[in-house]
Amino acid sequence: MTIDAHQHFWHFDPVRDSWITDDMAIIRRDFLPADLEPVLVENGIDGCVAVQASQSEEETLFLMNMARTYDIIKGVVGWVDLQSATLAERLEFFSQYPDIKGYRHVAQGEPDDFLTRPAVVEGIRTLADFGLTYDILIYPSQLKAALHLVRAVPEVNFVIDHLAKPYIKKQEISRWSNFMVEIAKQPNVSCKLSGMVTEADWENWSKKDFFPYLDVVFESFGPDRLMFGSDWPVCLVAADYTQVKTLVEEYVAPWGDEVRAKVFGENAVTFYGL
Repeated sequence: MTIDAHQHFWHFDPVRDSWITDDMAIIRRDFLPADLEPVLVENGIDGCVAVQASQSEEETLFLMNMARTYDIIKGVVGWVDLQSATLAERLEFFSQYPDIKGYRHVAQGEPDDFLTRPAVVEGIRTLADFGLTYDILIYPSQLKAALHLVRAVPEVNFVIDHLAKPYIKKQEISRWSNFMVEIAKQPNVSCKLSGMVTEADWENWSKKDFFPYLDVVFESFGPDRLMFGSDWPVCLVAADYTQVKTLVEEYVAPWGDEVRAKVFGENAVTFYGL
């Protein structure tokens, strides 16, 4: 099964989705499974993992309902209040929906120490009791906190979204790479090859801009802990779906068909239990 391990759906709301700024006008509209389905078919992708984009249980239910309706959605990464005193009860409630494979909080919008806060760490640790994963969405300045988290909670399987958003446009790599190498030493952490084009120059990127960063994660995580994600529709501000997929395919090609099968599906199936 060929899997896109990271994409989003939404009914666009200009207030809730204020992060979608005017220069991202191309995605200031609804994006639903019916929009993505033909794109996946065109690109030879069998299914996807739908990931939360706003902080509400309502969106978790929205994504879950989409998964029950559309076969292309093989799993959901939802949202729940990790710091809530009733977290275990909420996780128990959502456990009735087998399509929910894990959770995420948009930590990139929080202070740099967010992932080290005791309530957050304990909340994420609770996910292990339900066999759930956690997606880490951060900027490079938050990598130190992420390293603390993955070391503190070895019982949870983590995945770093979008390579932790390195500053590709500025070609900054050293501090980011140092932390990624340390994080990769934790066997419970994987990384998504996603979200790269939006960290580059939207109008003037080239494939060679990304290869130094891909070199770091391939050398650090190895082919068994990396998974392709399109970050559709967010990627559309800088590239279409085929361009995003081709970028990763061309990098992976020298590694052979076995590694390609892992990156484009097998690893996501294993990580999320699809």
